[in-house]
Parts: sequence; structure tokens; C-alpha cells
Amino acid sequence: MGTHGSMTKAGKVRKQTPKLPAKNRKNYPPRLKNRLKYEVRIEKVASPRA
Repeated sequence: MGTHGSMTKAGKVRKQTPKLPAKNRKNYPPRLKNRLKYEVRIEKVASPRA
């Protein structure tokens, strides 16, 4: 039986991929996050449309 790939090629693609800087993300507390989700889901959809 053969192997599924040689160890000489391990990590080849990952090493060639350029490193991107991390995105700045704002972590909201759960209570505020749920409130924001509620506003998007309920209040903005239920508003009267012109």
C-alpha cells in the first residue's frame, strides 16, 4: 500500500499563502448583541414600507 502524500510536501500551500493582517472586531456583551439582533430581525422588518 502507498501513502496518501509525502511528508516533503506537507504545508506547501499554507506556506505560499500571504499573511493577511487580522481584522479589528468589536466584541459586544451578549445582552447588547441580542438587542442588536432583535432590532435587525423585528423592528426594521416590521416598519411600514413606503
